[in-house]
Amino acid sequence: MTSLLVLIPVALFLGALGLAAFLWAMKSGQFDDLDGAAARILNDDELGDDGAGGETESANPQRKRTTPMTNDADR
Repeated sequence: MTSLLVLIPVALFLGALGLAAFLWAMKSGQFDDLDGAAARILNDDELGDDGAGGETESANPQRKRTTPMTNDADR
């Protein structure tokens, strides 16, 4: 019973702290543009590391290889 005297105020304090953090995030605009980040990841207009832009080999792993792959068992 005495543990409830400690646990209830701790739980209320943590709940109030979470509510305060949520209200701060709402006020500072953290949830304003939910769809922008989802659409930005699909945008391919950014330049790559070499500045040339376009598709790299790692961007499309399904691309057909130019040289055939052989096994030692096939020889």
